[in-house]
Amino acid sequence: MEDYITEMRKLIGHTPLLSIGCDVIIENNGQILLQKRTDDGEWCVPGGGMNFGETFLETATREVMEETGLKLESLSLFGIYSGKNCVVEYPNKDVVFGGIVVFIAKKYSGELRKNSNESYELKFFSRENLPQNIRKTNKIWINQWKKGQDSIFIG
Repeated sequence: MEDYITEMRKLIGHTPLLSIGCDVIIENNGQILLQKRTDDGEWCVPGGGMNFGETFLETATREVMEETGLKLESLSLFGIYSGKNCVVEYPNKDVVFGGIVVFIAKKYSGELRKNSNESYELKFFSRENLPQNIRKTNKIWINQWKKGQDSIFIG
């Protein structure tokens, strides 16, 4: 996906791109795993863009492995998100309009390790102790998780 985005940016500059992505709420003992990103310093759940030919599940499991070192053992659909709240403007002025499929995972294996290219830090947070600087797009599903959402959200 990185090469595709890089090639598209050469052609269109900072013009908004439409992107399909998957994020994963990883829960452990009532806590959520968040990563502090290197590109904007904000906290978000692991996830990223879909590669050509991938399924949503393949995208989610690949991104989590790349960003955290964790192997997901089971995933459930949490929600499907789109619209004005799914627009990200990066510090370099690139803009991405996303359609985002969010999963929740409570079973995983492996050692937690950050990808130094993408994350300053990986940390589990309780519902009562979430960081302040959460990425705008992630606030929607993190707040729904915080409130104990147990049904699938589509919006």
